[in-house]
Amino acid sequence: MGNIYDYYAATDDRHALALFEDDRMDDPFGTLGLKGADPYLLLGTVEAHLTGVPEEQVEADPRFCELLNEAENEGPWLVSLTDGLRDALAAATPERLLETATAWTHTEDGDGEDPALLADFLERLGELARDARPRRRLYCGMSL
Repeated sequence: MGNIYDYYAATDDRHALALFEDDRMDDPFGTLGLKGADPYLLLGTVEAHLTGVPEEQVEADPRFCELLNEAENEGPWLVSLTDGLRDALAAATPERLLETATAWTHTEDGDGEDPALLADFLERLGELARDARPRRRLYCGMSL
């Protein structure tokens, strides 16, 4: 069994934490539960590719996978995602997302992965991002 990653939107960090701690991941803003899409390994590269910003700069953003809860070593964990990622995903076309997914599969973390499956995930995350902006932010809840 692998890790579980639930992507969702909330008005702010406190709201996201309340949803996460109450185990109400079926929040009114829509939850995109996906298994195997680790934000640390994937979303820095995705945001960098979509925005043209170097990956190091993306990862320096204080909201990039910022841990929001006081989790035990084995989780669960709640992390924030950047507004730059939200906005880039919201604006991206399906073709641009496939191009981004293909680029990620040429990285060490994405080697051997199917770009079409990743593009589908990014399209669904993009739908959540379009619905979220500009008043809500994106988050990822992770558990083993």
